Amino acid sequence: MTFHWSIGLLGHQAVHTGEKSYECNICGLAFFERKSLAQHQRIHTGEKHYECNVCGKTFFKRKSLTQHQRILTGKKPYECNECGKAFFWKTGFVCHWIVHTGEKPYKCNGCGKAFSRKAGLTQHGTIHIGEKPYKCNKCGKAFQHSTRVAQHQSVHTGQKPYECYKCGRSFSWKTGLIQHERIHT
Repeated sequence: MTFHWSIGLLGHQAVHTGEKSYECNICGLAFFERKSLAQHQRIHTGEKHYECNVCGKTFFKRKSLTQHQRILTGKKPYECNECGKAFFWKTGFVCHWIVHTGEKPYKCNGCGKAFSRKAGLTQHGTIHIGEKPYKCNKCGKAFQHSTRVAQHQSVHTGQKPYECYKCGRSFSWKTGLIQHERIHT
């Protein structure tokens, strides 16, 4: 990384050393850069320098205003070159890109199973601790995943939304349909 001014290099080096020289005199929170402290202190004073020219809402940070305006205008600047899907925020795009790369950076310490999203790993973790936080509101039966509750509801409603396109037979569960379709091949 290159810097035009030596002060920029010094500020950047603090990121590597972990040194946070600029401390808020109100709450004690420390920052790497003076400008970050100045921006933070606006929270205590209530100053909101950035105003939306469409609705008049004000923000502490320019970045927050930019994100707000993207939502108002519908502008999605982060577009996937692979499939064309667009996103308001870079984080959404980065999470999406993993779909194309097949990368699974989140690994379960218990069994080694890997996931492309942190939420997948978190949900998977309930298997190892036996937690079943999702309950049927009709009978109280508990499940580890919210999708399982939704599938279970068909027991009470009698709905069979999964229909075989070859013979018309219907099933409450997608797995039942998949197993049934094997008889046609």
